[in-house]
Amino acid sequence: MLNRIFGLETEYGLLVHQDRPDHSPTWFAHKIRDHVFHVQRQGVLDLHHRGHDEPPGNGGFLTNAGRMYLDMGHLEYASPECHSLTDLVATDRAGDAILQQAIKDLDLSEQVSLIKNNVDHETDATFGSHENYLVSRRFPFTRRGLAPLVTFLVTRQIYTGSGRVGAASPQDAWIQMDRLIVPRASIGSRRGGPFLPFQISQRADHIVNDFFEWVQQNRAIVNTRDEPLADPNQYRRIHLLLGDSNMTEFATALKMGTTGLVLQLIEEGHAPCDLEINDPVEALQEISQDQDRQWVVQLQSGKTISALDIQEQFLEAAMLHCQGQDEETDWVLDQWTAALQDLRGTFEKLVGRVDWASKLWLLESFREAEKLEWTNPMLASLDLEYHNLNPEKGLYYGLLEEGRVPRLTTDKAIDLATVHPPRNTRAFGRGELIRHLLDCGPSVEDYEPKQQERYFPSYVINWSIFQVRGQAPFPMPDPFKTYVQEVRAHLSRV
Repeated sequence: MLNRIFGLETEYGLLVHQDRPDHSPTWFAHKIRDHVFHVQRQGVLDLHHRGHDEPPGNGGFLTNAGRMYLDMGHLEYASPECHSLTDLVATDRAGDAILQQAIKDLDLSEQVSLIKNNVDHETDATFGSHENYLVSRRFPFTRRGLAPLVTFLVTRQIYTGSGRVGAASPQDAWIQMDRLIVPRASIGSRRGGPFLPFQISQRADHIVNDFFEWVQQNRAIVNTRDEPLADPNQYRRIHLLLGDSNMTEFATALKMGTTGLVLQLIEEGHAPCDLEINDPVEALQEISQDQDRQWVVQLQSGKTISALDIQEQFLEAAMLHCQGQDEETDWVLDQWTAALQDLRGTFEKLVGRVDWASKLWLLESFREAEKLEWTNPMLASLDLEYHNLNPEKGLYYGLLEEGRVPRLTTDKAIDLATVHPPRNTRAFGRGELIRHLLDCGPSVEDYEPKQQERYFPSYVINWSIFQVRGQAPFPMPDPFKTYVQEVRAHLSRV
């Protein structure tokens, strides 16, 4: 799409199918990571400390220029930089495929399942799906400038949500009120209520702020940390962590594509005005939990309006100012239009395209056939199975096999994306580096790093710069540039 770089980060749940397992989910996560890097040799592990919680060997970059690592015990995959939605969908699905293949190769399919969702029904924990969008440094990154984005993000869950059975317990959090930091509970936040059969978003219950800098414990609609991973004089990275992990390719592309267009509207001064929501966090949760799916919110003006009406105002602005700029934009506009039209009818029209609708249809069908109440724990189990990455077990893959799920990519494209980076971003150059290091690196048998590498690693790789021992650092500040010829020339001197 126009002037946009996209990226996705996915944390995976890991389910152990044993009443008294010999090993923890974290033990299996380490084993899967080690298989990908040591045995399959699909990438190179970090030899340096990336942070206090990322010691050497915690993860590394893959040949497709994405990263795989452990985050608080969870396997996490970060896609390479993508300049198109088709590349983004393929590289996102590639991460799923790499991890599922590792489980198969390790003969662990009967013992564990990787779950691409965002909640643990047993512990009430949540794990994320983070979105990244490159914008100009001139982007109005202020509360006033971001107000249209917040309104859009709160309401887009009606087609981006993955759905869940039940609700999370009330979240403890501190929020900023003027110059004070106060407990959210002190301002009358929701403190629990009757049992919820089903809601459309998994992450909504866990978002407690509109803006906040840090990710852990105080999850916000917009993360304000300024970490561009590019030339800070030219670019800013919009980092979002309120969204759900999606199984359908349609939902992934529509989520990222519509958000990219709204960012363009804000950049160009064309975003709809006077749609500021009175309490965005409360509205986010109320929309998700609305059992009647009316999705009405209150604006700061006192007016009430539905999430559908708000989304249609953003769509109209995008049609007016963005239509015709490129083929992918027009696809997003067409599908956005179709989704909103179908949402005014019955949710069954969206089965196969929107995850929450697909899951709800499956659960309702099963519930009616078995005459179950929503409180039956079998429904929570089926909720998880919708997200199972094993094609032989996952309910999403059952819909796919039945031909109910439209595809944006192909199995061949996904296979290629597991080993090859996009060829029109700096991921291409980083992929050349990873292949060079693998060709020159140790075999599986003598993988353990030499003693001196604990203090003077033979390479250091970050998103926007790398260094190979004996050479000067090689910066890659422009994500739109491939750097492939420059990287090859640089490595030829090593």
